[in-house]
Amino acid sequence: MSSVLYDIPGPAARARNRTIGVVGVAVILAALGFVLYRFWATGQFSGRMWDWITYEAIQVRILDGLWNTVRAFLVAAVLSLVFGAVFAAGRLSDHAWVRVPCTVVVEFFRAVPLLVLIFIMYYGMSQGAGIEISAFWAVVLGLMLYNGSVLAEVFRAGINAVPRGQSEAAYALGLRKTQVMSSVLLPQAVRSMLPTILSQLVVVLKDTALGFLILYEELLLVARQLGSQVQLGSPILQVALVVAVLYIGLCLILTGLSRLVEKRLSQGPRKATPQAAPTPAPAGGAPV
Repeated sequence: MSSVLYDIPGPAARARNRTIGVVGVAVILAALGFVLYRFWATGQFSGRMWDWITYEAIQVRILDGLWNTVRAFLVAAVLSLVFGAVFAAGRLSDHAWVRVPCTVVVEFFRAVPLLVLIFIMYYGMSQGAGIEISAFWAVVLGLMLYNGSVLAEVFRAGINAVPRGQSEAAYALGLRKTQVMSSVLLPQAVRSMLPTILSQLVVVLKDTALGFLILYEELLLVARQLGSQVQLGSPILQVALVVAVLYIGLCLILTGLSRLVEKRLSQGPRKATPQAAPTPAPAGGAPV
């Protein structure tokens, strides 16, 4: 049986694929051009529709919303990574009394929609348990439970993907399981898991926008409020474009940091270059 997943396309197939690709790109560009033309025809790009961004009070509101988004993301990202690491270790435990509860927790929170978790934290805890949770912590805890459970599976799968011979060799050298995990398995697993971890952190960043449903003053809620201001001309499109640029910038920063970390990990620890020992001088004469 052949192990090839598909046949290599011949000249006719390559020409057909190129034609389909060119036509597809042309259709997309034409649709985009039509949309931009309609925006221009309705005056969406006129200067009066962008006057709102020159007001200092609006700039401060946008920056406050951006800070609230970044703040919720940073706290939720750290807690999600810790949650994922702890429950991944629990799922990899040899003891059933640790492994089974951790598996139940991870599978449960992975199955519950994030918005439901946020509503439970904000409305359910106050009405059902009498525990008042602020909008900030409702968003953060919901993000932690959902994304932490996803990261727990990522960590577990990444560690299990390391060849078994690595851990067997470490055990043969007399290392304990914690030493094998921290010194042998994790350093190798992190390199393969890093792109997936980055993708999940981007999801955490974008999911902070769900906070507007419980009136958390993040970027999307500020944008919605500004876009609905009639006295500003209801600049919904313009505000949305500004918010999109800010989100794209944050995602690019995350990507840059991830590439920097990946580069440092791929280089590994630097080793000192051994220096050659000096050649001893012959007896009674100068060194050659």
